[in-house]
Amino acid sequence: MIEAKGLTKRFGGTVAVDDLTVTVRPGVVTGFLGPNGAGKSTTMRLILGLDAPTAGTVTVDGRRYAEHDRPLTRVGALLEARAVHPGRSAYHHLLALAQSNRIPRSRVLDVIDAVGLADVARRRAGTFSLGMEQRLGIAVALLGDPGTLILDEPLNGLDTEGIRWVRGLLRDLAADGRTVFVSSHLMSEMALTADHVVVIGRGRLLADASLDQLVADSGRSSLEEAFVHLTADAVEYRGGRR
Repeated sequence: MIEAKGLTKRFGGTVAVDDLTVTVRPGVVTGFLGPNGAGKSTTMRLILGLDAPTAGTVTVDGRRYAEHDRPLTRVGALLEARAVHPGRSAYHHLLALAQSNRIPRSRVLDVIDAVGLADVARRRAGTFSLGMEQRLGIAVALLGDPGTLILDEPLNGLDTEGIRWVRGLLRDLAADGRTVFVSSHLMSEMALTADHVVVIGRGRLLADASLDQLVADSGRSSLEEAFVHLTADAVEYRGGRR
């Protein structure tokens, strides 16, 4: 599981994440919601050790990400789909990552098939559409067969068929007992995908509840209405980083 305790990140005078304490548990899809500038991406970067916290701690399975041996086999992440050399093929991008974590070559072929990129695996990634880049990013996250998945806006650029595929994938991963933590600005999609939601605004925790409980407590009829109501005092925030 993912555990954040008093997690805080400041960039100069801007507080991007503010004393965040939350536990993301296995076996359910946890949606990570908040308005632009709420601190979602910064929180995910802190989990993966890409930013150092100003205060507090965050661990995956009781350890900081950097303390895990062969981290791709423990945590799979998609933060930026375009984080691949444009001249390298999808296959060789995945192969290089696999070799760095002692993951068998056969696993590369498995995830390429799983994400639907078999026909373009030898093409340069720089020629990929946004949807294909997203599929490659998901393949990277799945490469080590990890117990924890962290996905930042994985639905961006996907068509209707691709969105349905990701929805089913996330549910299957959670049903397999994995920890699935996914951010999205598509409230209607999260209502169909997430079992539990964590909502932040201005870097602070606003809600940590099952989807049904959040909607019921808000007195609204949908996740989108509950989200707008909950974040009413945060939607105008534009400082810091998302």
